[in-house]
Amino acid sequence: MPSKVEIPRKTVYRLSIYLRCLQRLKENKIETVSSEALAKAAGVKPTQLRKDLTYFGQFGTRGLGYNVTGLSGAIGEVLGSSRLQPVILVGLGNLGSALLRYGGFQKEGFEIIAAFDVKPDPRRVKGLKTKLLDSVLLPDFIVEHQIKMTILTVPAQHAQEVVNTLVSSGIQAILNFSPVVLEVPKNVIVNNVDLAMELENLSYFIR
Repeated sequence: MPSKVEIPRKTVYRLSIYLRCLQRLKENKIETVSSEALAKAAGVKPTQLRKDLTYFGQFGTRGLGYNVTGLSGAIGEVLGSSRLQPVILVGLGNLGSALLRYGGFQKEGFEIIAAFDVKPDPRRVKGLKTKLLDSVLLPDFIVEHQIKMTILTVPAQHAQEVVNTLVSSGIQAILNFSPVVLEVPKNVIVNNVDLAMELENLSYFIR
């Protein structure tokens, strides 16, 4: 099992793309793939693909390519998605509720085991097995269940306050949908998803 190593964030992002390409190959029962074919499917150059993979081992056989199952498993171990990782969601408004019902997380190795809100509304989790809890229980829940990852969908004016609680309780990674820049310690990773900004960027290309 490959040990976790420090690699650039852009490389981590590309590893996720490679993993999805490999998963599609597995679904199509393809056993081996060349670096050229995998790189093309991922939208990168073969040299970049090979460089990214050298961060955590040597893979592939000259003339034969990569074993799809083996490489998929290795990347999954590095990314931590080869086992079901517990995640919590904080902020159960319209967006939070929609994300909670998205079935793709578990398929990729992540399980939202609880959702938190300042005013828990049972209707938001109707038909779901996910626990709905009051936000005051956040610190104890994170510590008790050793949660390291959070999806944040709270209003911008409350985001930093909530993040301070999350970080002090042990959260190390945050997927942030709140439209605000968060201040966190260097050991905490934040990936921001600003849907309005993404649409704004796209609008440039349709003028």
